[in-house]
Amino acid sequence: MASDIEIIVAEHPAQDVAERLASAARRGGHVVLTGGETPRSAYELAAALEPDWTAVELWWGDERCVPSDDEQSNFAMAKEALLDRVSVGPVHRMLGELGRDEGADQYEQELGTLERFDLVLLGMGPDGHIASLYPGEPTLDEVERRVIGAEAKLEPYIDRITLTVPMLGRANEVLFLVTGAGKAEAAKRSFSGEQSRSTPGSLVRAAGGRTTAVLDAAAASLL
Repeated sequence: MASDIEIIVAEHPAQDVAERLASAARRGGHVVLTGGETPRSAYELAAALEPDWTAVELWWGDERCVPSDDEQSNFAMAKEALLDRVSVGPVHRMLGELGRDEGADQYEQELGTLERFDLVLLGMGPDGHIASLYPGEPTLDEVERRVIGAEAKLEPYIDRITLTVPMLGRANEVLFLVTGAGKAEAAKRSFSGEQSRSTPGSLVRAAGGRTTAVLDAAAASLL
């Protein structure tokens, strides 16, 4: 699978991704954000690089079923790190407070006729999960819906809303940000192994577009 993805080992991965996000903000279109501590740094840096995000519509790859101001909310993190620091256009928040099923239905409606994102940013867990798509789960097999509810398989054990594998891959560009030695094995399976339901990160590639993985040396140590 190495031939279908560009691997970049960066000294400062968050800076590299921040520059790509800032460039996407200038180009405009539909950009999907992710949660996690590593993306937080990228968001803060991207906000400093580009203060005007009015040309893009912002979406989320997944969300925990909590209120928007909860400390576990992916939206709350992005709001603090990015949205509150820039001028924004349309922001399409997943309504986690509705619960996983109703929240997923609402986001499916929110997507409307949108068929393809311009940029999808993804992190990855040590088990190889992406968004809220976990290894071996039935959620990986969904091909009809663009958004589904998901049960968390790692702490915190909070229900989730997530985009599906086909919708994440239906993008002009998919960008992974992966750091830390604890994710080295998952990165190896995702970026240099065969596609497998045991490693969701191996299943998402930009359909007809560009897929890039930006890693630090620790995460790339087994590649």
